[in-house]
Amino acid sequence: MLRKIIVIIGIVLLATGLAARNPEKIWNFDSDKTGNIPEGFTNEVGEWKVVADPTAPSKPNVLAQLAKNSGSTFNITLVSGTNYKDVDISVKMKAIDGKEDQGGGLIWRAKDAKNYYVARYNPLEDNYRVYKIEKGRRIQLQSADIKHSEGWYTLRVTMEGDHIQCYYDGKRYLDVKDLTFREQGKIGLWTKADAQSHFDDLTVSGK
Repeated sequence: MLRKIIVIIGIVLLATGLAARNPEKIWNFDSDKTGNIPEGFTNEVGEWKVVADPTAPSKPNVLAQLAKNSGSTFNITLVSGTNYKDVDISVKMKAIDGKEDQGGGLIWRAKDAKNYYVARYNPLEDNYRVYKIEKGRRIQLQSADIKHSEGWYTLRVTMEGDHIQCYYDGKRYLDVKDLTFREQGKIGLWTKADAQSHFDDLTVSGK
């Protein structure tokens, strides 16, 4: 009887997708050495290093993008060992500096540094946008206006199948469908040009 119950529970979990989900992972960078890139993160483009920040949501450290690139340069770090299709990903972010660009955002379903989805917030433009980057070319999928406030804010993205939803401080602003990238891929973080930003509490779950 007990075995039959276990089998039934397993079937229900598989049907809902719960059994296939990977455990939630969180990176708060507090055990990483300052001045270095965190273990498991790649420095694709830009200068990504752990730094101390007394304002960090989880003290003492954050992951910072320090490069001051120009033009259409996309500063990217990807997380090795992550491989998600349906995903729930979030990060806390603070814009530090940037004259051409500010802010940044989340990458998911990344095949490599030139093929991925990204949702980013730009305080200079007061907008939140979701893009697909295909062969290095950025294509906007949707945009929403959000007035900037100083300090930390939380970006969150969910994608299931072709359905993308993007949240800013808990409120959904973007809702779009796309299937350019159908397979599992890495997650990561993103800024553009000279946007120097701090990131903390990167969190992901999915399958």
